[in-house]
Amino acid sequence: MSKLASEKPVSGGVKVSIQRFGRFLSGMVMPNIGAFIAWGLITALFIPTGWIPNESLATLVGPMITYLLPILIGYTGGQMIHGVRGGVIGAIVTLGVIAGADIPMFLGAMIVGPAAAWVLKKFDQSIEGKIPAGFEMLINNFSSGIIGGGLAIIAFKGIGPIVEALSKVLSSGVEWLIDTGLLPLVNVLIEPAKVLFLNNAINHGILGPLALDQATQTGKSIIYMLESNPGPGLGILLAYWLFGKGMVKHSAPGAAVIHFFGGIHEIYFPYILMNPRLILAAIAGGVSGTFTFSLFGAGLVAAPSPGSIIAYFSMTPKGGVLAMLSGVLVATVVSFLVSAVLLKTSKQSEGDGDELELASQKVQQMKAESKGNAAAPIAQQNQLSKEQVNKIVFSCDAGMGSSAMGASILRKKINAAKLPITVINTAINDIPNDADIIITHKTLTDRARQKAPNAEHISIDNFLKSPEYDLLVQRLS
Repeated sequence: MSKLASEKPVSGGVKVSIQRFGRFLSGMVMPNIGAFIAWGLITALFIPTGWIPNESLATLVGPMITYLLPILIGYTGGQMIHGVRGGVIGAIVTLGVIAGADIPMFLGAMIVGPAAAWVLKKFDQSIEGKIPAGFEMLINNFSSGIIGGGLAIIAFKGIGPIVEALSKVLSSGVEWLIDTGLLPLVNVLIEPAKVLFLNNAINHGILGPLALDQATQTGKSIIYMLESNPGPGLGILLAYWLFGKGMVKHSAPGAAVIHFFGGIHEIYFPYILMNPRLILAAIAGGVSGTFTFSLFGAGLVAAPSPGSIIAYFSMTPKGGVLAMLSGVLVATVVSFLVSAVLLKTSKQSEGDGDELELASQKVQQMKAESKGNAAAPIAQQNQLSKEQVNKIVFSCDAGMGSSAMGASILRKKINAAKLPITVINTAINDIPNDADIIITHKTLTDRARQKAPNAEHISIDNFLKSPEYDLLVQRLS
């Protein structure tokens, strides 16, 4: 058994802080990914160099990137701090920072949205219980309006120009890396960070705003491709398929399909953790892929989220498909060759399936740590009868990825048993009130209970394969 797969997870203060920071940043961006994709598709299709140029429809591009997307981020960041009131004041102040700068204010929105909501939250706490009866609505509305207006003026006059200058410095740094040919070396940091769940801090906090700024000026950005390239992970999984043994060999093809077409990269993390030397293959694939992207001038018009080859095709500008495919293919081949050598020279056994399970559990623990959740004991309480169950909800932090996979698997079993039960997946914050059974990873069950205390909660270890699915179907049948 590999040392990394069996040892206890290490949670250093710096790592936890970065994960917490990344979790907060991704919380502002992820709910709005649909808007980013909409902007990307409109850009790819209708700008003068797009697939079907249309001068009239292309006028949507500017307002969306200048106003809509930053305001959505500012609203979401404020809502995370102080609910709807925080979201509203976050949007107000974000408009101030937009008006005070000449570039898209994504970084500014990430700063002023939560900050404005924090100020309003502190004010609300200071007057809590002191408002005369009947004046609550008046004071609440005017306080958010006055504070929001004042902060918007401050953002317009002071914060906007400062953030614009900072953005230009960061953009100059990226241009220097591109001009000197050093950009591929960034993957030396990115690939290990992905496995350690530090990718959100890098991807949404740094790369995303820089990529948007570059895409605004040139119509595409290679920065979108640094972390999201599915090639390195695909190469590792293909190597396990051909050169692995036992359960690991048989599970790799399915994982490759989910990773490459579904864009869920975390599915290959356990394969690296059970043989940590394979991080070298991921780095080699990432560096060679980015080098190829740079060589052929590849770039995407918007973030490919999730990092699926389908999303890559959707976000590739006209004339850039060959360059995009070249980088993905090179990354896959290089990663595959390095992985093959490492696997052939390492000791493998037919019992590696147990090691893969341990590595999968470690990934879930690390993912939970990255989201600020402590492990919770597996629990099932208040079992409902089959007559009481109409809707089953799979829930995870973002409502995509792992919960979507679990819902798909259970839905097939429910349909095969001909049960009149609906199975859906949502984010924990969006669990519907009519959910009868809620299935979550054990690290998230406590949060789900707080959101839906009257539902039956089932905790699992692995969304892809859990004995709880068959037990639940048997019980409901």
